[in-house]
Amino acid sequence: MKKRIVSLITLLSLAGIGWLGWRAGSDQKDTPSAASAVTWKGEPPTLTVTDASKIFERAFWRQPAAEDKILHAERREWRDKDGLQRWQWFLVVSASPGLITYLREENAFGLLASPAVPVISDAPAWFLFNPEDVSTMSAPQASMGLMFSKKDNTLYATASGRGFTKGAPEPAKPLPQASTPGRLPTTLPTVLKR
Repeated sequence: MKKRIVSLITLLSLAGIGWLGWRAGSDQKDTPSAASAVTWKGEPPTLTVTDASKIFERAFWRQPAAEDKILHAERREWRDKDGLQRWQWFLVVSASPGLITYLREENAFGLLASPAVPVISDAPAWFLFNPEDVSTMSAPQASMGLMFSKKDNTLYATASGRGFTKGAPEPAKPLPQASTPGRLPTTLPTVLKR
């Protein structure tokens, strides 16, 4: 049990250090949330990232190939004093055959063909397509959606999610008890009155 907890803590620590290193070393073009011309139903994002290649890498877990032409990209983040609360990204890519194979045939994200285009709220003005002109793949239990143009190699992609949720506090550890009597007593001595 202790080995599992130590392994989990080590894994989470490495993931956190990696993320911090990525944030510190990246040349993200971060702008205040006013960059998008979206009328927000709730709070606008606290950060909008427009570095297309970084968004592509985070979205598809790989770097864009030379043939991949990123036409539009935007990642939005909502943060508060506790950190990242939720995120959302949008991409429009003139996709290379390799990217289409990776996403559609190899199905890197375990998506399913979907007859309906997912409802996309608060999309940027440039994230427009005719639902009848695309074939859709989406995640049954998540918010990722890929819309492939039936006319050319244009790919519309979006996903959203929550930030990190705080875990439950660690339970208090019981005080160790002596299992067998030894040289020393197992109870505290009583105080004598004078």
